[in-house]
Amino acid sequence: MSSFVTTALHDRVAYDLRGSGPSVIFVAGAGPWREIDPVTTSTAELLADKGLTTIVYDRVGRGDSRAHGPITLDRELAAISALVEVAGGSALLCGHSSGCSLALLAATKGISVTGLALWEAPLAPPDSGAKELANDLRELLAAGERKRALDLYMHDMPPEILEIVKSIPAMITQADSLQPDADSLAWAESAPHSQLFEGILVPVLAMVGTKSYDEVMVPAAESIASAIPDAKWGRVPGADHEWEPHAMADTLAEFSRGTAR
Repeated sequence: MSSFVTTALHDRVAYDLRGSGPSVIFVAGAGPWREIDPVTTSTAELLADKGLTTIVYDRVGRGDSRAHGPITLDRELAAISALVEVAGGSALLCGHSSGCSLALLAATKGISVTGLALWEAPLAPPDSGAKELANDLRELLAAGERKRALDLYMHDMPPEILEIVKSIPAMITQADSLQPDADSLAWAESAPHSQLFEGILVPVLAMVGTKSYDEVMVPAAESIASAIPDAKWGRVPGADHEWEPHAMADTLAEFSRGTAR
């Protein structure tokens, strides 16, 4: 049964809390919520068994975290901040895909983050087009064109995967929740990473799957590792933009031991 926390911006965010110990909050990327994301839940369960507190939540506007009006970066950051308080006042953030750019941004905003574990952050060099995509997405969502907005955001996905995504009705009805993903990626392209991430002083682990889209994910991981003083990158078993739960739980458990405070 879901628990709920109300953010400083009055959003009611649904989450699952497991375990006891140093805290890990999983920050989903574009689209997923708990109901359709068993991999993250399995990982959280395994981590709880290893002596950690885990939080898996529905991002603002998804699943049981219902929302109205435009969903902004500020609302997403307020959700992370509220969940950090639920976790005891500090937490390691584990971002998946564009959840990585949200986690990185949170770490620059004074939220009490003990570390960042980033799975396949799809970051690009400055001015690679994310700002334009974010603005186009905003226009479509403002016009109520959610299906077109989903098509736009997912335009570079393999067609067979895009068809599966579009076959889930909630992916279309919840398309407003894609705006913070687009905006966080636009932020990550707004300046060199060495400048954007200069205030991040916590340990950072950028991860890439053993079967990945290396042409995008490896340069992004390398850029993160070179831009943040206490950062490194490495491979973790996983394929098709998803991690293997047991391997990820082992990696996060080891990483968290060096970040807990």
